[in-house]
Amino acid sequence: MFKVDYKNLTLSFNQFHVLSDKDMPQYGEYCLVELKTGDYTAGGWHPSGNGRNTEGYFLRGTADTVDSKDVVRWHSLTRYDLTECLEDEEIDWINIGSEEEGDNNVQFEKFKSFADKKNPKDEQFCLLIMKDGTLAAGRWNKWRNQAGGAFIYSSALASHNWEEVWAWTPLSTDEFFAMELEREREKKREKNLNKNPSLDPELFKYGKDINIYYEKALEKLKEEFYWATLTMMKKKTPVWEIAPLHGKYVFGQISESYYDNSKIVTPWTEGSTSDEFIDFLCKFTRDTVEHSNPEEKFKLGTDINVYLEKAFNNVKKDYRWLDKKMLDKCWKYDIRKVDGDLEFVRKYWSDNKYSVYDVESAERFIETVEYDYQSAALQANKTVTTYEPSFGHISIHGWNLERYIFCKLKSGDYKVSVTAGDRTTGGSREFFITPYCFEAKTYEEFLDRYLEIVPDYSFGLGKKELLPDKKLQQFLGY
Repeated sequence: MFKVDYKNLTLSFNQFHVLSDKDMPQYGEYCLVELKTGDYTAGGWHPSGNGRNTEGYFLRGTADTVDSKDVVRWHSLTRYDLTECLEDEEIDWINIGSEEEGDNNVQFEKFKSFADKKNPKDEQFCLLIMKDGTLAAGRWNKWRNQAGGAFIYSSALASHNWEEVWAWTPLSTDEFFAMELEREREKKREKNLNKNPSLDPELFKYGKDINIYYEKALEKLKEEFYWATLTMMKKKTPVWEIAPLHGKYVFGQISESYYDNSKIVTPWTEGSTSDEFIDFLCKFTRDTVEHSNPEEKFKLGTDINVYLEKAFNNVKKDYRWLDKKMLDKCWKYDIRKVDGDLEFVRKYWSDNKYSVYDVESAERFIETVEYDYQSAALQANKTVTTYEPSFGHISIHGWNLERYIFCKLKSGDYKVSVTAGDRTTGGSREFFITPYCFEAKTYEEFLDRYLEIVPDYSFGLGKKELLPDKKLQQFLGY
């Protein structure tokens, strides 16, 4: 690696280009930029109009730009390779551009390195010396839940990986970094306030154990729903906790910030006494408890095979080729006790652990299993031939219809596959065309039944488009 001691290295940028002279960078050229405030940052040049004037902006990242009207002068970062200088251990000063007398230069020093386990602060914009000897810049973005990070320098999160950077030093504080610094200061203030939080005796007259408040709410709920339990109540998430906030205890819901894994406390604000909070808990969990009646959920008993057999037989009526060997790679289901309550649980066939599958009734559970079995049946029944009706541009709720394919299956049955999308995403669905549709005596009657399964207002093609299609009529056996 390079032999220069980065800790004692100074980079001196000379011969800046002045915007008032209409001396502009090339389109996209990444530059060190001096602002009218005297601060220094960097960005890629994006001119406006025909590019022959000084109007435009320097792009630093997605929604992160510096307008040219705020810039005094610029110096290229992309035209230099410092490799030869950095390989000489005697060097501690490098001129970027021809050295001149006077004050038309600026120096950067106090470089740091990831090799010394030192990271920039979050959102800090830095000047970079890359391991290939080139210069760059970017805003530090620490990777979430893992070591390392990257310097974002352009839109769409274009970045320099930390492993590509030899040394770095901060540029001036900007609004984004200033906001991050204030956020960090606020976190420290909050931490200090919460070291010894106060407690409102009216709000916490039953103490600081949240379960006491849940249990008192449970007593009230049992008056209406005799089957109510704490487990049922706490299915309504996020659950309420007692936590310090701004130096005092509050009833709150706690979530985790995606940004930095910190805890976010959202306080209860609908009252000021313990009894008001207990009444609130009753309202908050009431719907969940009401729809957790075990007599409705397990009306067929607690043997999971009874439910699975019923779902299998229901599906078998239309999916005649279905057999139980086809279900090997489906979801696996069971009925187990979880925190004292019976629950439907499921796991994917390749997983080891079951998780609660919360449904309010036996019928809803059976419907879910039926959908699973239907998908398995269609997957097992191979397509032997297809027909794709022609259509022009069709927009469905903002999505464009891309493919609409009728498929004849090995069993002699039919399905249709529909694909739609927009400029950034898309999706496909398959629909089994049930035997009931083919009991129709005419093609028109068939379409009436078919469009109840794949309606035109949802999937693009209706009777107007499909009825005149003689090839489709023949493909479907009419």
